[in-house]
Amino acid sequence: MTHTVDNQIVTANHLLSGEVVYLRADNSWSNAHSEAEVLTDKEAADARLRDAKKQGDVVISPYLAGTAMNEIGKPVPNVLRERLRTRGPTNRFHGKQVG
Repeated sequence: MTHTVDNQIVTANHLLSGEVVYLRADNSWSNAHSEAEVLTDKEAADARLRDAKKQGDVVISPYLAGTAMNEIGKPVPNVLRERLRTRGPTNRFHGKQVG
């Protein structure tokens, strides 16, 4: 039985550079959120995540993230955490980092 889920992508951090990366349909990683494979089937999403976790020599801490689709059918981040991750690291000091 197939269980559908909201649009999800597999994301992680590149092991050597620390950059945020997204799993493509061809099993390669991209730093462009818009190139991520969008999964709507729970079993398929879970399988892709398991496959990503086996790539420990390439990425660290892969997980499933929800995503929305834009008007041309490309994934776009739909929660604050993922929007921030697409913009890269910040070098502004905040809160406890200031003192």
